Amino acid sequence: MQAFLKGPSSQSVKAQKPSSSSSSSGGEKKQRALPWVEKYRPKCVDEVAFQEEVVAVLKKSLEGADLPNLLFYGPPGTGKTSTILAAARELYGPELYRQRVLELNASDERGIQVVREKVKNFAQLAVAGSRTDGKPCPPFKIIILDEADSMTSAAQAALRRTMEKESRTTRFCLICNYVSRIIEPLTSRCSKFRFKPLANDIQQERLLEICGKENLKYSKDGIDALVKVSDGDLRKAITYLQSAARLNAEREITEQIIVEIAGVVPPKVIETFLQICYKGAFEKLEVAVKDLIDQGFAANNVLNQLHEVIIEEKLNDKQKSVIAEKMAEVDKCLADGADEYLQLLSLGSVIMQQAAQNT
Repeated sequence: MQAFLKGPSSQSVKAQKPSSSSSSSGGEKKQRALPWVEKYRPKCVDEVAFQEEVVAVLKKSLEGADLPNLLFYGPPGTGKTSTILAAARELYGPELYRQRVLELNASDERGIQVVREKVKNFAQLAVAGSRTDGKPCPPFKIIILDEADSMTSAAQAALRRTMEKESRTTRFCLICNYVSRIIEPLTSRCSKFRFKPLANDIQQERLLEICGKENLKYSKDGIDALVKVSDGDLRKAITYLQSAARLNAEREITEQIIVEIAGVVPPKVIETFLQICYKGAFEKLEVAVKDLIDQGFAANNVLNQLHEVIIEEKLNDKQKSVIAEKMAEVDKCLADGADEYLQLLSLGSVIMQQAAQNT
């Protein structure tokens, strides 16, 4: 009998050993595979970059002041979700965070039924005002509704009564890109904060910090290009930086590498296209546009970059306005599914006409 009992137990011990080693190796893999966007996400409110007003309000609540319902809106990658998550972690600590914070994203179902059941049930739960580590803790929970502008009007309408009724035990934080898509009764119940696109120097500072921590070789032009192509979106900039670091393990991160990874049209290509327009040869313009399309550059990218360059060109205000108006028409046509070749050719011919007036 003892021999029978010993057999399986010894086998189970042997079986357990590789599983523990595999779990540890799995843990190492997870650490290695963590995207830099998550790795360098702010852990506390002080680490949030550039959004002074929101940080000031959240700091007061961390010091013991009450927190209003919040509405964060602004472009993607400016730190809306990171800010409220960092504040919630500081408020509740790692142990209470899971119990006190309900985060619903656009990927979750957030119709009227979910608001009536899941959100309402969570909001009704009363909570204590102390943490397990003895630190003071606010006597309310936080419900984070990320990408709230994708919620239906019916779901938003169902939410307003819950928001009002459960104000003693729950605070809501709505996060969206377009505040105009949130119904008026909800916006009037929240303190609104606009998250501005990050300033170039702030982005540069954060990117250089990451480069230092990851021991990356970089050039000043490479970092400048990274800031330029990201348009104030720090998440996009960090993602491009990680892609560049993975593709060019030992080499220096240069402007050319960033341009290739970001998929933007190289500045020299735009410059060449404009010079052909200024020379006034329509046959050459046809060849240049065909070449742009054949190289696989998206017409929308060409349009956006041309717009930036045209503003700084030596044309008078009337000429610039005519070209800008044509750009708006081309943009609308492209959105409606028009042919890219014909639209860029049409735009090029208008630039050619306006440039001819200078000669």
